[in-house]
Amino acid sequence: MAATSAMESVPATALRSVLHRVAQAAELSGRCPDQVKVVAVSKTKPVSVLREVYDAGHRCFGENYVQEIVEKAPQLLSQISPWWRVLMMRRPYLYLQIANHLDRAVGILGRNPLKVLVQVNTSGEISKFGVEPSGCVELAKHVCLNCPNLEFCGLMTIGMLDYTSTPENFKALANCRTEVCRTLGIKEEQCELSMGMSADFEQAIEMGSSIVRIGSTIFGAREYPKKQPN
Repeated sequence: MAATSAMESVPATALRSVLHRVAQAAELSGRCPDQVKVVAVSKTKPVSVLREVYDAGHRCFGENYVQEIVEKAPQLLSQISPWWRVLMMRRPYLYLQIANHLDRAVGILGRNPLKVLVQVNTSGEISKFGVEPSGCVELAKHVCLNCPNLEFCGLMTIGMLDYTSTPENFKALANCRTEVCRTLGIKEEQCELSMGMSADFEQAIEMGSSIVRIGSTIFGAREYPKKQPN
């Protein structure tokens, strides 16, 4: 957990609070706090703000857009967690063809396998990306068997915007993991569940989430450029 300082920044203080809440939720779920990863999502925030969280001891970061990673990653130290790349998979949702394209691209770069999470649209909203729950087994199996440059690490989802049905969404993802692990012949502990964000991460952890994605609670509201008047 991040250390307390008399001159601690607002994001660092917020991080410390989040880690405390995560630890409490993990204990309620019967797990140790270190079994839940906190991905600090710094979308739209400058590197200077992100560094305040980095300097507080955090090493797990995420972005929604490739261009932000390209800009920010080189400005931080190499010790940053490889989970930096996890949220890259949210926008180009992983269908078979896209998985193949990504696999070839990573192979051309000649790098280690890229960790990926398969996003599942558990709420059925047309505004959400992700494969339908009925298709997650086929997609996960395809990544494992046919994409040597990708490392399947688990499943992720985003709950309803009004959070009225997140228990059902979270339960649906847990059910998907059961099916995926049965098909792949792996233990459920080997398959990450990424669910829960700023407004519902404690509930998600209590329902089995092993990766939570926290943005505004740590960094404050997102800052989008204002549109110029015509």
